[in-house]
Amino acid sequence: MEATKQVVFKLGGEEYGFDILIVNAIETYHGVVPVPNAPDYILGILNLRGEVIPVYSLRVKFGLPEVESTTSQLIVTKTNGMTVGFKVDAVDGIVEFSAKDLNEVPIIIKSKKTKYAKLVANKNGKMIVLLDHDGILDDEEHESITRLLEKQ
Repeated sequence: MEATKQVVFKLGGEEYGFDILIVNAIETYHGVVPVPNAPDYILGILNLRGEVIPVYSLRVKFGLPEVESTTSQLIVTKTNGMTVGFKVDAVDGIVEFSAKDLNEVPIIIKSKKTKYAKLVANKNGKMIVLLDHDGILDDEEHESITRLLEKQ
């Protein structure tokens, strides 16, 4: 395993990370327009510098209830060729992990529903799940979002 820099963020009291190389932007959560009858994991759409992007709730993906917060942020990235804003509770910052900080995800946790869990980092006694952005959307979610954006 190689050293990596991650955008670390909070979600429901836990910390997660996205590789900094795949993060296009970090934005405040505002201006999201709800789309009637959209799947529950889609909070709406956002016009970000002229591009309409879906806003995806990582809380829903991870089985956490949605909460209203003034500190919520969007991590904007491309996943499976589509630009998406992932709503998170708060971005903590950029953290560099050395190879010795990184561990494989335990085999018992790996499944089709958790393919987004790429590695587990252990830094200063805290465990941080590092996410594979292409593994977050399953095939059905990707297809659903594509149809939603085609209607806009």
